[in-house]
Amino acid sequence: MTASTTRRTTAQKARKTLNSRIAAVGAIAVAGTMLLTGCGDQTNAKEGSPKETAGGSSTTAATSENKLHAMLPQAVKDKGVVKVGSDIAYPPVEFKDDSGKTVGIDPDIGAALGKELGVEFEFENGTFDTLITGLRSKRYDIAMSAMTDTKDRQNGVDSDTGKKVGEGVDFVDYFTAGVSIYTKKGDDKGIKAWSDLCGKKIVVQRGTVSEDLAKAENKKCGDKGKITIEPYDNDLEAQTRLRAGGGDAGSADFPVAAYAAETSGGGKDFQIVGEQVEAAPYGIAVAKDNAQLRDAIKAALDTIIKNGEYKKILDKWGVAAGAVTEARVNGGS
Repeated sequence: MTASTTRRTTAQKARKTLNSRIAAVGAIAVAGTMLLTGCGDQTNAKEGSPKETAGGSSTTAATSENKLHAMLPQAVKDKGVVKVGSDIAYPPVEFKDDSGKTVGIDPDIGAALGKELGVEFEFENGTFDTLITGLRSKRYDIAMSAMTDTKDRQNGVDSDTGKKVGEGVDFVDYFTAGVSIYTKKGDDKGIKAWSDLCGKKIVVQRGTVSEDLAKAENKKCGDKGKITIEPYDNDLEAQTRLRAGGGDAGSADFPVAAYAAETSGGGKDFQIVGEQVEAAPYGIAVAKDNAQLRDAIKAALDTIIKNGEYKKILDKWGVAAGAVTEARVNGGS
């Protein structure tokens, strides 16, 4: 597969911004401003959450009288928490910092949404391919984990078999990203595009679009030899395998691949090859039977887009190129 010139321009802008942003984040870390206590696997996105005054009353603008708070299901209002299923091993989208605190693009957006809605977004760690199952079982209220909004996921269809396996989910789309291939730095094995992976091994995170793309490309390889696809529970495990020489290439969403290339081994471990492809929206997944929560989140997302908080978060992480101008429901194809 090849990328369009639009994708190429977007990638270049995003990398330029990312380079400067990562340096800034590194400086902040050295200064010690991110030394906060971690909360294990059930880490709360505390930034922007409602704060209590000395008298015990909430100082957030999103109170029970606030129209956004009023949109929430009563059960969420009562507990004051939105439980978020997330694979917290996908920097810079969501990951643990050196102190164990959950940080990244998604936790920051979750905190901003929570501030508007008058509740707290509580991130709970889980493997990516079990997050939608967790929604079905009511373990989570939503899933927010760089999850690409696709028709198959909306309709509960298994991408491999084409068979329906569940009722599907609704998405509130909040970001746009493509998929990139990366290799060990200085050793690209002649890989410049997905077609160059035939006869080689790629490491990916299980259940992701990267794995789907590798499987789709495999069907086109013919006599060039099949792609060996080695899936892992999370992307950091895939990176470790590639770093150790256990594969020829890896693949991840562009922001993640770019972050790995810039930070792993001080920027000496990996390089991005070729252009990002398959630009698609990230969506916050909500159960089909929870339209009230879906619509409240959509309204809150539109609010932070309009008031500038959304832009501040993307600028902080150097991913402004993936910004959306409005929230959409089920915009993926």
